[in-house]
Amino acid sequence: MIKHIRDFFNMFAMMCMVVLGVSSCQRAQPQNVEPAYDTVTVVNNMVIDENSVPIFPKKAALTTDTARRFSIELPKRCTVDWNNQNVISVVPEEKIEIVRLDTGDPLPELKVSDYEFKQLTVRQALDKLLDGTDIDVVEDSAMTEKISGTISSGALADAVELMAKMGRVYYSYDAAEGAIHLTNRAKWLIKMPQNETIIMALLDAMHGADMRNLLVDWNDKTIVFEGNYQIEREVSRLIADIASKKYMLAWDIDVYRVYPRTDNPIIWMNLFPAFGEKNIKMSVPGVVGRAVVVGPEINTKTLQEFMHQQANVVLISQGTFAIPNGWQSRFDIGQCGKEERLETDLIVGATAKYGDWGGRNKIDAKIVLRTSNGELSSFTIPSSIGDNYIIVGIPTHSFVTTPETLISPFAELVVFMSPRLISIVDAATAKTSSADALVGDALRAFLND
Repeated sequence: MIKHIRDFFNMFAMMCMVVLGVSSCQRAQPQNVEPAYDTVTVVNNMVIDENSVPIFPKKAALTTDTARRFSIELPKRCTVDWNNQNVISVVPEEKIEIVRLDTGDPLPELKVSDYEFKQLTVRQALDKLLDGTDIDVVEDSAMTEKISGTISSGALADAVELMAKMGRVYYSYDAAEGAIHLTNRAKWLIKMPQNETIIMALLDAMHGADMRNLLVDWNDKTIVFEGNYQIEREVSRLIADIASKKYMLAWDIDVYRVYPRTDNPIIWMNLFPAFGEKNIKMSVPGVVGRAVVVGPEINTKTLQEFMHQQANVVLISQGTFAIPNGWQSRFDIGQCGKEERLETDLIVGATAKYGDWGGRNKIDAKIVLRTSNGELSSFTIPSSIGDNYIIVGIPTHSFVTTPETLISPFAELVVFMSPRLISIVDAATAKTSSADALVGDALRAFLND
């Protein structure tokens, strides 16, 4: 009996030691340790982790935005050297020449007799003229216009040229093929003058005539364009008109957005004590805003100093544009904008003529502010050489399209415009190069002439 009791106690003691050992192991484990799991991100049923390769949606085969905006003209149009601005420049007259490209081989030196045709297409008339020769006529594009006339005896080349002009088509001769090709379109080369301001005016004039696909070589100063007979006539007219002008007009422009530092608009009457009354020459009100004509002593630097006293000033666009005397042109703020802004849609247009104005030589200009929604305001400004324009009071809210905005109701657009005159003189009598400007006594003599 005693033996059984001893065995029971021994077994109980062993069981207690096992239980105590297990409890000791449990207490030895660290507390509050969460099991480690790998985290993954699932996007569109795909697992993304740090080793994943980015996957982008396929894009259409379109020119990227930055490549589309690339332009050799922009650095020339969108930069103004205010420290070296010539109010009047003299450039020698240079011939602007237009030459047709891809004219083919010379026609055979054949003679034609008197020839009369009525209500025939150019191809039909040429087929009849060339009957009995080995020269074929090929239409590279459809032509339906009928021509009638009489060709006097003479060279074949003169007869073909005349008939092509009558039908408003172009021809080229392929000697190896023995064929005259007719087409409605041709390619042209314009040999431009060396002065880049005149080149800009010619380009703007062509753009104004809705010619967009122009290839400009700024190194050899040439333009290549393609067009039909009507486009050729329009370009020829533009070139002849530009070549006949004695003057070109150009404007250098700074465009600012101005944020008043207080809940009050800029006090523009303070221009008088700041600049002096003699430097404030004219005030021209518009439907919106006001144009102030100031003397040559007032420039962008002095204007910015004045505005900084009352407001934060941000230059949002800068550039230049030119027009032949009596023409019109424009400056696109967005084209030369520092970045995308509310005013990107704004265009500053100008029509101007330099000459006699009531017995005085003045620049008679009309400045128009226009957006895609129509004309915002306009100002008619007769000014003397050397005067500058400051357009003020154009609310920035004029360009806000949303019902609410964070922009202060007193923020406004300010445009500084400095006109320049380019005098085009006979190259034989030109005393200065295209890089020279009239200054000092020469300038006074020019203005008094």
